[in-house]
Amino acid sequence: MSGIRLTPSLELAIAAGKRLRVAVVAGEASGDLLGSGLVRELRLRFPEAEFAGVGGEHLRAAGVDCWHDSSELAVMGLAEVLRHLPRLLRLRAALHRRLLDWKPDVFIGIDAPDFNLGLERRLKQAGIRTVHYVSPSVWAWREGRAAKIGRSADLVLCLFPMEPPIYQRHGVDARFVGHPLADAFPLEPDREAAREQLELPEQAPVLALLPGSRLGEIQRLLPTFLEAARLVTAQVPGLAVAIPAATPECRTAIEALLHRSSLANAVVFNGRAHATLVAADVVLLASGTAALEAMLAKRPMVVGYRISALTYRIVMALGLMRVNRYSLPNVLANEPIVPELMQRDCTPENLASAVMHWFNLPDARAALLPRYLHIHHKLRQDASSSAADAVAELLARP
Repeated sequence: MSGIRLTPSLELAIAAGKRLRVAVVAGEASGDLLGSGLVRELRLRFPEAEFAGVGGEHLRAAGVDCWHDSSELAVMGLAEVLRHLPRLLRLRAALHRRLLDWKPDVFIGIDAPDFNLGLERRLKQAGIRTVHYVSPSVWAWREGRAAKIGRSADLVLCLFPMEPPIYQRHGVDARFVGHPLADAFPLEPDREAAREQLELPEQAPVLALLPGSRLGEIQRLLPTFLEAARLVTAQVPGLAVAIPAATPECRTAIEALLHRSSLANAVVFNGRAHATLVAADVVLLASGTAALEAMLAKRPMVVGYRISALTYRIVMALGLMRVNRYSLPNVLANEPIVPELMQRDCTPENLASAVMHWFNLPDARAALLPRYLHIHHKLRQDASSSAADAVAELLARP
């Protein structure tokens, strides 16, 4: 057991021939990848353990017996969720029954809070240890949710250092384990290699556009981004514009919008977002994980985002948003180190002006690097190993 001491009841069960059982539920592709790293690290600590639950190709490759595929849970958008809700509720009820029959020693819900937290709560009430891996954004939305999450999870594994103190204020055990993207990105990305991989000109200035990975985001943001890129093109000779498409459906939507625009210097890639970020000189992106990735790629960025006017009014009227900084680089730095242009500020002219700031001021670009490196080091905690240690400690508790 690699020196890990389990509870006496688990030690007796394993001595009697019972294998440690770990249940895992990952609700989408990112959770499937994240979970596979955790499972591999848990196997190093518990070589005889059995793993089962819901996952995709990465969890299967890590040796998890996947009763259902992650794609069955990957539903986005209010209309789509409502349409699939009866099926999802039936799936969760069936999974709950099967897990009670299988009797895992610990259940790990990876992200997908709408599906996993309810399942975790019922399993915890049945006496099964529960872990929630990837905290919902309690630092930005309704801190009181932390207490509710604690009623579902014995342990919350957090990707960001500002999250555990919030849970601790509500009496919930939460551990900062680091972010796997910080482990995946090198501290000094190789721009030349990325350009060679993408067949982009070695010396040309490159602007990367990342309007989001959901079709709704692309339709809402990309026309504004493309017009901003056109304005920048008029001021930066030889500019190349690179746009990674997360899925074939995203590529179709991106190319349709490109066809209707007057931007002639853009190239679209299938996936390859990380390489595109590293290859770029400046990045214009939607708020979200892409901002963290651009920071880890050490690239200056402009963050633009817009939600529907009605949704924005509701969010602001109800006081649901707790922060005045939206992008992860600014949240992690606790100060505005990259420009954020939201809602009515998210215009082609404003975005182009902010992008030109980075192109025109090399000293400003250079000043970002130590800030980025400091945050990168803070997030680089060997996340999968740290998470596995935290789960092993939970199993060792009486």
